Amino acid sequence: MIPELAKPSVVMRDRGAVEEIIRNMHRAGPGALQVISDFDMTLTRFAFNGKRCPTSHNILDNSSLISDDCKSKLSDLLAHYYPIKIDSSLSEKEKVPLMVEWWTRAHDLLVQQQIRKDKLAEVVRESDAMLRDGYQVFFNSLKQHSIPLLIFSAGLGDILEEVIKHNGVFHPNVRVFSNYMEFDENGVLRAFKGQLIHTFNKREGALLNPDQFEQLQDRPNILLLGDSMGDLKMADGVQNVQNILRIGYLNDKVEERREAYVSSYHIVLEKDETLDVPNAIIRYITEGK
Repeated sequence: MIPELAKPSVVMRDRGAVEEIIRNMHRAGPGALQVISDFDMTLTRFAFNGKRCPTSHNILDNSSLISDDCKSKLSDLLAHYYPIKIDSSLSEKEKVPLMVEWWTRAHDLLVQQQIRKDKLAEVVRESDAMLRDGYQVFFNSLKQHSIPLLIFSAGLGDILEEVIKHNGVFHPNVRVFSNYMEFDENGVLRAFKGQLIHTFNKREGALLNPDQFEQLQDRPNILLLGDSMGDLKMADGVQNVQNILRIGYLNDKVEERREAYVSSYHIVLEKDETLDVPNAIIRYITEGK
């Protein structure tokens, strides 16, 4: 049906159920489909040539806009909180207050740096950020078939938008829900807008934008892409869902996290730096339509 599902990186707990969902989506066609995706380490690469690729936070953290002292403090925060974020022995309830603490402390440090808005595009150009292989096909086929792409990110909205623009695929069908910077009249960062979005509260981010989802009520089929357990809830704001296919990128600590991912996502992609599988599914759904 879809040859890409036979890739060595693909793990499925129930192939029959996956194929049934995809067939249902094909019958309904692209007009009934929306794609809801995480950004960092889902649409972007986790690593390239054995070296970690930066997240939208990392792009800024590692840039010349940040002092060495601030870089050191941000690095200390990462070393402390990242293991907690991916620790499968801790419950989400235990993780949430610690994630809020991490994001808040990191954002407070960034605000102290007096970052200029007009420098963000340059910082992205100079970074090692990379969208996953096959990104042109992914973004362009969604645009071609007028399929909405909703990106829910706990990263930095201003930075991730620049990454997409830099790669020439920020099309009108793309909407981003993320942590956006607030700049003063001189274009200097003064705060972050609205409610903090972290790994485990993307559902709240979705529910805070009901008008966005109301416009998509006639699209009851969802292709969901994520790389964390928190991403599984990104579609919770959607009403009247008929079919949902959850694809999870398992980038790190594969052996210890496989069981949790395979029991939660329909399709798990282990150390797969491409969008081959989502692209093949989108191609199948839109074929002949």
